[in-house]
Amino acid sequence: MVIERESYLNALKLRMHNGLIKVVTGIRRSGKSFLIFNIFKNYLIESGTDEAHIIEIQLDLRKNRQYRDPDVILDYIESKISDDGQYYILLDEVQMLNEFEEVLNSLLHIQNADIYVTGSNSKFLSKDIITEFRGRGDEIHIYPLSFKEFMSVYDGDMYRGWAEYVTYGGLPLAVGLKTEEQKIQYLTTLFDETYIKDIVERNKIEKKQELNDIINVLASSVGLLSNPSKIEATFKSVIKSDISLNTIRQYIDYLEDSFLISEAQRYDIKGRKYIGTPVKYYFEDVGLRNARLGFRQIEETHLMENVIYNELKMRGFNVDVGVVEKRVREKDGTHSSKKLEIDFVANLGSRRYYIQSAFSLPDAEKIEQEKASLKSVSDSFKKIIVVKDIINVRRDEDGITTMSIYDFLLKENSLEL
Repeated sequence: MVIERESYLNALKLRMHNGLIKVVTGIRRSGKSFLIFNIFKNYLIESGTDEAHIIEIQLDLRKNRQYRDPDVILDYIESKISDDGQYYILLDEVQMLNEFEEVLNSLLHIQNADIYVTGSNSKFLSKDIITEFRGRGDEIHIYPLSFKEFMSVYDGDMYRGWAEYVTYGGLPLAVGLKTEEQKIQYLTTLFDETYIKDIVERNKIEKKQELNDIINVLASSVGLLSNPSKIEATFKSVIKSDISLNTIRQYIDYLEDSFLISEAQRYDIKGRKYIGTPVKYYFEDVGLRNARLGFRQIEETHLMENVIYNELKMRGFNVDVGVVEKRVREKDGTHSSKKLEIDFVANLGSRRYYIQSAFSLPDAEKIEQEKASLKSVSDSFKKIIVVKDIINVRRDEDGITTMSIYDFLLKENSLEL
């Protein structure tokens, strides 16, 4: 099963020969290596590049461990460049390379080399390292399969496909497995033996159980407002743990650094400012989230919201949780202010969309409830409600568009429908 990941190949093609280090980031097993060493390499060869001009090193392989030494790898690469033709340097899991910042900056001085690297944690894209690159790093973040990519290889209709996708997610290897038992075992083992082990070893964590407890709390609260203080209160009241607030913050940072979770901040739409905590956390792959909870909490409402968030991120949007204040008249005739939430405020350049995730709209009361926050926004940017129900895309008298999750995910221009 080959999934072409066309959008990511196009992103690489647009960045070729731009004088920057192309850094492909993403969660482990999301397909970074396959993108660089198969899809992109095949594109280079089909475009006429001599294979001798493609220098590739997978640093996570034991047989290549000598190349984790900065001087050894620089000598090796220089020995491979034998003429003035264009060379392509492909390095996998670059965070395993000692002093990789200096190595990459050294490679930038090779005039006829175009550099592509992958990495599985965001630490090597920290502010300090970006400073080392002096503005010469160009990140391409690869996600697990989108629903559209998933359906391109799924043998079934979109309704059964959605049920499987929202349960087992979009990690390419998981999608290729044949039975539910195989998928469950793969995702559960992957979480414990790869992600958790990697975080514990990289950050020298001694209290592994507390890390696991934090992950469980976050997995159970997808789509809900949270912050380290709330998690601390949960630990004290439910788990009877005295874990410190600073430790909770650290562990959440570690999870974000590994791309397991992503944070959506609250944004005051009328005040045009970020509010701060609480925030929402979403999992980069819903299958991993479900595996973490033993596939016992498959709340489709929250998982659909997580999938919409991921889809917007895949399309390149910055995504916040919107907050809008509305004046309401109380029963006694007085007025008060009420804060309403918009699930997502998606921004990309001059484009903005306000998006509500509503699993179903069974009656007029629910429809009005979902529309209330959108109607309180006075600007002219598009307002959308995404529902699970099968409906035709429609725009109502309030200028609000309602569409099904299938249209939203499967149609490339869905935000413009």
